[in-house]
Amino acid sequence: MKLDTTDYKLIEMLQQNCKQTTKELADQLDLSTTAVYERIKKLEKQNIITDYVAIINKEKINRSFMAIAHVKIKSHSKDAILRFEKKVDQIREVLECFHVSGEYDYILKIGVQDMEAYREFMLSKLTTMEEVQSTHSMFVIKEVKNTKTYHIL
Repeated sequence: MKLDTTDYKLIEMLQQNCKQTTKELADQLDLSTTAVYERIKKLEKQNIITDYVAIINKEKINRSFMAIAHVKIKSHSKDAILRFEKKVDQIREVLECFHVSGEYDYILKIGVQDMEAYREFMLSKLTTMEEVQSTHSMFVIKEVKNTKTYHIL
């Protein structure tokens, strides 16, 4: 699917505020509401827009302690990798998981209440996984930038 400038503008607008009505978007793009509706449906159908989410203030829900865990796994067989990834996907504290190159195999972003909750997470969830060989943790002092949008124009 080839995107035009209007598609890119629409994507940027939706990334900034996806609660805008089709009419509000149409007014800003100088298009009809039907045209905007059809463009959005086309972007969704082509999996360019994959989801709509609410961004939560982690401090308001008692999850402001952020840790980055580097994980080495014991085996790099396809089965071991898929088992590890499936298990990690089920752990609520893990916000993001990246399979990476280098000294470690995975980098996890973990959000919990405090250091004690992180310790409990490590002892009862991550290090109990048979696939895990070792971990290395770092703690976020300050979140300097956490962008959730892609600038495409």
